[in-house]
Amino acid sequence: MTERQIRLFGDPVLKTVSDPVRTVDSGVRGLVEDLIDSVIPPGRAGVAAPQIGVNLRAFSYNVDGDVGYIINPEIVELSGEPELVDEGCLSVPGLWFPTMRYPFARVTGTDLEGNTIELSGTGVMAQALQHETDHLDGKLYLDRLDKESRREAMKQVRESNWF
Repeated sequence: MTERQIRLFGDPVLKTVSDPVRTVDSGVRGLVEDLIDSVIPPGRAGVAAPQIGVNLRAFSYNVDGDVGYIINPEIVELSGEPELVDEGCLSVPGLWFPTMRYPFARVTGTDLEGNTIELSGTGVMAQALQHETDHLDGKLYLDRLDKESRREAMKQVRESNWF
């Protein structure tokens, strides 16, 4: 279909808990195509439906050349000792802050045919699974920052040329 414009910090859809996909119809199929097209450009590890203005539980991923999607993902396992990892977000362009993430994550959800699928991984994949699921829960990575880092992040947002 098409690469969609990424919604930026301040857009209310980014702070809204996404609705589950109840029926796979042509609209949902088009959404999945758009999510995949929107995650292909270099430097993108994931795109959640709210980031392209759609309040549904779905996201795409692009990690180490593995591109795909998941509908109605739920985190079923987080393990290892949480650690600070540098994190950014397409919806908060140009900002990177250390964010606490688990080193391993597993999510389950469905594909377009209703089959159960499972995604899991370490490193960037673990980070992407947590980050994109946060988007579906109406959270940005900025919400996970410690008080001092969040204060600095908000200052940088206010001073950015896109806000």
